[in-house]
Amino acid sequence: MTYLDTLKHPVIRRLSLIQFISYFGTWFSQVAIFSMIVAFGADEITIALTAAMAMLPAVILAPIIGLIIDRIEFKKLMSVLLLVEISMTLGFIFVNSLEYVWVLMILIFIRSSAASMLFSAEMALFPKLVSGEMLKNTNEIHSVIWSLCYALGMAVGGIVTYYVGFDMAFTIDALLYSVAVLLLIGLKLSIEKITHTESNLKMLKSGFNYLKSQKKILHLILLHAAIGLTSFDALITLLADFQYKEFIAVPLAIGWMNATRALGLMIGPFFISKIVSKQNLHWFFILQGMAIILWSLLEYNFYLALFGLFITGFFITTLWSYTYLLIQEEIDTKFMGRVISYNDMFFMLSNVATALFIGYASKWGLSLASITFTLGLGFFGFAYYYLWFKKHYLHEI
Repeated sequence: MTYLDTLKHPVIRRLSLIQFISYFGTWFSQVAIFSMIVAFGADEITIALTAAMAMLPAVILAPIIGLIIDRIEFKKLMSVLLLVEISMTLGFIFVNSLEYVWVLMILIFIRSSAASMLFSAEMALFPKLVSGEMLKNTNEIHSVIWSLCYALGMAVGGIVTYYVGFDMAFTIDALLYSVAVLLLIGLKLSIEKITHTESNLKMLKSGFNYLKSQKKILHLILLHAAIGLTSFDALITLLADFQYKEFIAVPLAIGWMNATRALGLMIGPFFISKIVSKQNLHWFFILQGMAIILWSLLEYNFYLALFGLFITGFFITTLWSYTYLLIQEEIDTKFMGRVISYNDMFFMLSNVATALFIGYASKWGLSLASITFTLGLGFFGFAYYYLWFKKHYLHEI
């Protein structure tokens, strides 16, 4: 089954279009956010905390997010969340100095809370609509759209921010979210509604107890969290500020570096999606680690670093989508929303830890190349972890 066959499903097709528009808007304004705080004179810790703030909601609010997803009808929930994202994005315009960076972080936290809930809701919805090869393709389409939007959003966002400023970038972002809301109106869903008669507290307990009893799912969640080591927003911003700003403007450097990595994210699945399997997944963890180490060796030169970033992105999408598929296939539909939100919690916790490690390691004097090298080594550890997991839980292989 091809991606085009999968996109013939009317709900998958419309959701993919909505995803494209909203994701493009998110990454479009991401360049403006980091360029703005660099222009205000933010230090390494402030940059790292700003990056982490976008990931914290999925960590802190995971049980509540899962509960809401399992209780509230998808379309209604998605409408409210998109409106929240519009409001918070417009709020960025009122931040005009580093003195108000705490306001910026609150706005980012709220917008990211809505985005995290929306993402988890979509990933919980897909297994209710499709299964097997079609579910695998849907995950990959979702990831390719994310990567394409990351590339286009970062590149275009960097150029627009450079020429028209931060406020206009935030305004354009809000308008893009508005288009996504209009498209959502025509979404027609026909899935069996699961009625939960338990109280919220009992649902929280039952979801937690279910996850605790599923050791295989827990290990898969930890394996999926490995992809959090590729949370490079803080690292790329520091490279743009510390190493490349004499050569290229910070907004353009951030935009082009992220766009190049995202190009690898987008292209990679077309080459390796068909060959990745439970038998050979550990090799892709190793290849990912080697790619990051290669990037660390090339960071001294902007153009060589772009090549390294492209190779780094080549394996990420497939690792992300395939490990997510392994988790989805193991979850009882009744607990889908709650378990998916816990998975996203662990994944984002890994992202937050990576962002903070980058910020504090740089503050303590570790070179950016050494920080990058260390992140690459982490994937060798996860490759060994997967080999252990395969031996103990995938007996059929």
